[in-house]
Amino acid sequence: MKISGRNKMGATIKEIVQGGVMAKIVMDYKGDELVAVITNDSVQDLGLKVGDQVTALVKATEMMIMK
Repeated sequence: MKISGRNKMGATIKEIVQGGVMAKIVMDYKGDELVAVITNDSVQDLGLKVGDQVTALVKATEMMIMK
């Protein structure tokens, strides 16, 4: 399978917080925290659990920062 995301980071899942439809996945990447929001169905399909080694893929067309 080919994936077009160019920024691939090996990470460890620290926390999974499931809501009604979406889940927040908190990961550790070299001491930094990465957070992704995916569907609960995706959590189940991937069989994600705390402690799993995963690859975080980042593909962004835009980033905004506001203070």
